[in-house]
Amino acid sequence: MAMTRHCWKCGAEYKLPGSPGRSETCHSCGSDLKVCRNCVSYDPRVAEQCRDRRADPVAEKHLANYCEYFEFVRREYVPPEEDTSREAKARDTLKKLFGD
Repeated sequence: MAMTRHCWKCGAEYKLPGSPGRSETCHSCGSDLKVCRNCVSYDPRVAEQCRDRRADPVAEKHLANYCEYFEFVRREYVPPEEDTSREAKARDTLKKLFGD
């Protein structure tokens, strides 16, 4: 699968040149596109969930913002799993083990 720019929520590909504007939304699901979750600097494992130290903190990572350093990330879309918690995975493993 090719590395593309796509909506963080539904995976619809963003084909327009350049970065989306603040008010631009996904043609498929209507989610904002200029959001932290679509940025190359977004990283849930670091402080403020942003690797770019110049950027002002943004509270709502899934909503449009005015960040000057936004750069649309290119990646393969991987749909979120239903329940990715450690407990759920352990529960599934035990169910398989005991045949429940």
